[in-house]
Amino acid sequence: MPAAPLTLHVNKAVTHLLRGSSLLAQLLAEPAHARDAWVDALLGMPEAPEEEALPRGGVPYVPCEVDDIVAMVRELPLRTEDTLVDLGSGLGRVALIGHLLSGARAHGIEFQPGLVQLAQARARALGLARVTFTQGDAAEAPLEGTVFFLYSPFNGETLTRVLQRLKMLAKERSIAVCCVDMELASERWLRARSTSRAGLTIYRSVTGTRM
Repeated sequence: MPAAPLTLHVNKAVTHLLRGSSLLAQLLAEPAHARDAWVDALLGMPEAPEEEALPRGGVPYVPCEVDDIVAMVRELPLRTEDTLVDLGSGLGRVALIGHLLSGARAHGIEFQPGLVQLAQARARALGLARVTFTQGDAAEAPLEGTVFFLYSPFNGETLTRVLQRLKMLAKERSIAVCCVDMELASERWLRARSTSRAGLTIYRSVTGTRM
């Protein structure tokens, strides 16, 4: 039997009501296979534009599954006082949902200007002042946060440079690095923890060890 069409009308009042436990309860009430579409309808997410030129090591945009985002928020857990930084943020699904579920400040860094403009427009339309996006190369852009999310956004030299920068940041304060479909086992400054999602690994920086 085909799924019922989504008819949810999106406005600021809806997003003010659907936060934290209220949002989580309604989201989890949806069948797992329908959650991505349900969230995108709630947020009024646009279609991704035609892909722009990517930097060397960049990976084409594919949105992260909502269930991976929910698992990250719940199992980390992501706190109101955290700053979540999504590297390769695309249209902003991770930052928007991460903020709405936890109250944390969220910031996305994305190389493709078209995606950044659409993500910024969504945050403004939803009245989410604590969710921001900037255009830039993650290997060069400022990395200021406590939780960093990577859904296989890049590889090669770019990934090496980003991890080196995060390692330096971890010398100043404890950070978490949450990865979907990528392993960082060779990074000895990070301690891995498995999660309820096969593709999601949560890493915590290890203090008091040689980096």
